[in-house]
Amino acid sequence: MTRKRTVLVVGGGTAGNAVTVLLRRAGIEVDLVEVKPDWNVRGSGITLQGNALRVLRELGVWDEVRAHGFGFDSLGLTAPDGTVLHVHEDIRTGGDDLPATLGMQRLVLQRILTDAVQASGARVRLGTTAETLTQDETGVSVRFSDGTEGRYNLVVAADGLSSATRAAIGIDVKPEPTGMAIWRVPAPRPAGVERSDLAHGGPCYIAGYTPTSKDTIYAYLVEPGRDSATIPPESYAQEMRRLAEGYGGAWDEIRESITDPAQVNYTWFDRLLVEGSWHRGRVVLVGDAAHCCPPTMAQGAAMSLEDAWVLSELLTSGREWDEELLRSYYERRIDRVRMVVDESVRIGQWQLDGVRGDVPGLMGTTMTALKELP
Repeated sequence: MTRKRTVLVVGGGTAGNAVTVLLRRAGIEVDLVEVKPDWNVRGSGITLQGNALRVLRELGVWDEVRAHGFGFDSLGLTAPDGTVLHVHEDIRTGGDDLPATLGMQRLVLQRILTDAVQASGARVRLGTTAETLTQDETGVSVRFSDGTEGRYNLVVAADGLSSATRAAIGIDVKPEPTGMAIWRVPAPRPAGVERSDLAHGGPCYIAGYTPTSKDTIYAYLVEPGRDSATIPPESYAQEMRRLAEGYGGAWDEIRESITDPAQVNYTWFDRLLVEGSWHRGRVVLVGDAAHCCPPTMAQGAAMSLEDAWVLSELLTSGREWDEELLRSYYERRIDRVRMVVDESVRIGQWQLDGVRGDVPGLMGTTMTALKELP
């Protein structure tokens, strides 16, 4: 290794931003490229469990996240008409000094993370991606979409579920639909909504909402996956309102606010898990490029943030950046991530099959395991 270590991060989402901040803190030179010119600032809301908040605290952004999000420690289960059936106290997977869960607007979280990246001194190029990667024993030569070239000791692929970098290094695993899809929309927070509530049954498998600030929530409806090409985007608000007609309580107010189809998002649930290793030579995967699962346990962002934390810890440990180190990253992550992916898919499959599975028991066991440091 050369004394001056350099890293290219491909992708400026949650995982890519987090690993950039952590590596820059250790004095490693980092270039970050993001294909979207607006740095991917979009989305309705995000649910962050305590183990995600633990990493955000390590990044130095917890105070701002706490100020702009909405923390809570319980989950409500309701009937479709809004009647509360049970309130479950959540496990604080990040430790007793952090909320069990925090909801926030996704674009606000992205802004906080991108501000941290810029403050770190990383070199950022938007509207740019890596087109070719040529590896040898000491590093990776990269040609970018803007015609420039760079040389790096390591490339971190954080370019998401459909990662072009993953395919470029010969990992041909692709995401698989689970059979479910989700409608999401931001909305004003109805009075009295202080936690996530979930209704099982009615027109959809799940109808839920999560507070994302003192004034906002995001609401979601989970249904059997449909070909999105058969649903005109201009009809998204109307279609989500139609599905929401089957739900009462806070949904009466939420439904009336769903008027702008551009604010409604419709996506399938996917499963992805790269097995064997998460690297080829000096290119290593993090986040959704390595794994993805349905949001039935709200652990997607947490797993991506944990990847960034573990990889950065190893890269800043003083060890050589070699096959053994990158293999140890995979070995530290795979069992924990596989558990989350498999159990998240299992919950959805129970609903698809009409099976009354032990969701509270499964979630309790999984969340207890996630209290341990990754």
